[in-house]
Amino acid sequence: MSNVTKVWFNRWFSVAYHYMNAIRNNSDGAAFELYGTHSDPKHMSLQACDVAEVEPPFKGEAYVDFCIDFCLRYKIDVFVPRLNMLDIVKSIKRFDEIGVKVVVCQDEELLGKLMVKDQFYESVSESGIMVIPDYHVVSTAEQFKAAYDDLVSKGHRVCFKPTDGEGGQGFRIIDNERDKLADLFGSVSRALPFEEVYRTLATVPQFGDLMVMELLDGFEYSIDCLAAPNGELLAAVPRRKAGGRLRLLDNVPELMEIAQRVSETYKIPYNYNIQMKYKNGVPKLLEINPRMSGGLHVSCLSGINFPYLAVKLALGGEVGKLTPEYGVLASHVEQPLRLTAFE
Repeated sequence: MSNVTKVWFNRWFSVAYHYMNAIRNNSDGAAFELYGTHSDPKHMSLQACDVAEVEPPFKGEAYVDFCIDFCLRYKIDVFVPRLNMLDIVKSIKRFDEIGVKVVVCQDEELLGKLMVKDQFYESVSESGIMVIPDYHVVSTAEQFKAAYDDLVSKGHRVCFKPTDGEGGQGFRIIDNERDKLADLFGSVSRALPFEEVYRTLATVPQFGDLMVMELLDGFEYSIDCLAAPNGELLAAVPRRKAGGRLRLLDNVPELMEIAQRVSETYKIPYNYNIQMKYKNGVPKLLEINPRMSGGLHVSCLSGINFPYLAVKLALGGEVGKLTPEYGVLASHVEQPLRLTAFE
């Protein structure tokens, strides 16, 4: 590494604030300057930056041009993208040519599948490395009804989500026992009755692909993984939702085996996250996020500095097999911060 390494995060979630600080406060004492861009100049992620700018509303090749220009203007060494990852990977040679290391899965075909859930489910089904939920992909109201009827006939409760949805965006649960008055005075719910969803979908002849699937009602785990550029798994930390804000870093052998099989099959580099949820004692795949997860800062309490080590690996540094600390119960509290507005 050079004396000061310049790392850029494009439009990320607020938790990138923690990831940038994890890179800055690394145990090797390596010096970094952190750069960030976002469409909102007051976004929380930018508060960890030494330099920040407002992102233009570009897409496709125009966005890649913006990225190349940003890297050249600031002499960026390492780029950690979230927004428009696939467009960036399609032009990865342009970043190679200017000497920028990009912390991303550079297998364009695999990245495309990972970002469209039904395509990745098909791949997992073929490989047989883990169990997937029963599901259908639909784009009309009648297809939705047929999928719902089929899943209910198999004894499942039903939920749905856009095939390209990120995080909890668009996730809803079908619940025909909702009390509308209680809902009106209670907290906002993700649950809706079938007839209401069906009527809404029927207002258009076709809509974007929805994945209609069995609802998994057991423990939910996010397995945060760190891998070498060749995909070799170096660390895996299963992180369980343990009620409210509680999270438990839990050494679950069957989940560790799944992480190893994912690594051997797909060879995803750097940071990625495998989301699993149990039903009747069986862990089933929700999705794999080919990036730092929204809760990765919690998994860093295992003693593994996931964001920094990914950057170190991208720069050619040596990182061997790691031994996380498990059994850590964690939570968080809000902390007021005075903001610096980047215009």
